[in-house]
Amino acid sequence: DGRTKPLPKEGDPPPSEGNKCLFRAKLGRKRISTVVSSKEVNKFHLAYVSVLRANMDNLERRKKTDALKTKTTPKKTAKS
Repeated sequence: DGRTKPLPKEGDPPPSEGNKCLFRAKLGRKRISTVVSSKEVNKFHLAYVSVLRANMDNLERRKKTDALKTKTTPKKTAKS
């Protein structure tokens, strides 16, 4: 009949469960995401921090470059 807009669904939408938060993570090509409800954010954050701390010991320290040590400071010129 020439309609271009979709018809509304029957009935009322279900009540919302509150606000949600989307967490995304990426490592190389691998990407993951999860949705956490506002009630569970603190619990998720504590679990996330514990995972990060458990894997921190695998990180290597960066070696300082000589460029930082040999930076020249601008010399003050005496005005006459």
